[in-house]
Amino acid sequence: QVQLVESGGGLVKPGGSLILSCAASGNIFRIDAMGWYRQAPGKERDLVAVISASGATHYADSVRGRFTIARNSAKNMMFLQMNSLNPEDTAVYFCNVENSDGVVTYDYWGQGTQVTVSS
Repeated sequence: QVQLVESGGGLVKPGGSLILSCAASGNIFRIDAMGWYRQAPGKERDLVAVISASGATHYADSVRGRFTIARNSAKNMMFLQMNSLNPEDTAVYFCNVENSDGVVTYDYWGQGTQVTVSS
């Protein structure tokens, strides 16, 4: 199995910034895409940003221009730089990775880290 641990969440004021980190460990063959998802109270889990092995990125419309996703593939780590945060960004943020053994691709999730944006 692959274990994912998120860190960096916390309380931040509107307009502030925060950096989330995700560290992957365990039975890693090859990590392909890595992404961040979030789930606010009463809502479903939605994509925030995803980054491919080549570095190509995609962002949700709600965060495009404010958030930046990055990865360090050699260290099996991923980051999310969040700027200009607003209360609508309040959610539990989850790390997600795709791990391929060359035949089958497996999807793994972290436990999540809470981000709260409030005055």
